[in-house]
Amino acid sequence: MKQPPAGTAEKIAKMSFSAVYPMLLAKVEKKGRTKSELDQVIEWLTGYDEAALGEVVAGDVTYAEFFEGATLNPNAKLITGVICGYRVEELEDPLVQQCRYLDKLVDELAKGKAMEKILRAA
Repeated sequence: MKQPPAGTAEKIAKMSFSAVYPMLLAKVEKKGRTKSELDQVIEWLTGYDEAALGEVVAGDVTYAEFFEGATLNPNAKLITGVICGYRVEELEDPLVQQCRYLDKLVDELAKGKAMEKILRAA
């Protein structure tokens, strides 16, 4: 199992979610997807509702705080595949795995995958 280098979790933990969100949004909008779709994906993964997500984006919340406040969707374990050179289902650090879950969902959204498949609908 290939794992990210030591210190990766600490770097991710300190990143500001409000600084990353505009990059996620730009990535999906460049591919013709919408802010509403991005928010739907984030809300599905984290359990944040629209108001709570808006507060997080407007605030100074780190990735660690963002995921600490989240209620991860039970179907998040169905997110598999390679992102940033690592298999998301094999990542050992919970924060790194949760961050990569989000990255994987955003990539799928940007690639035009159907929302039902992105949200791992039964």
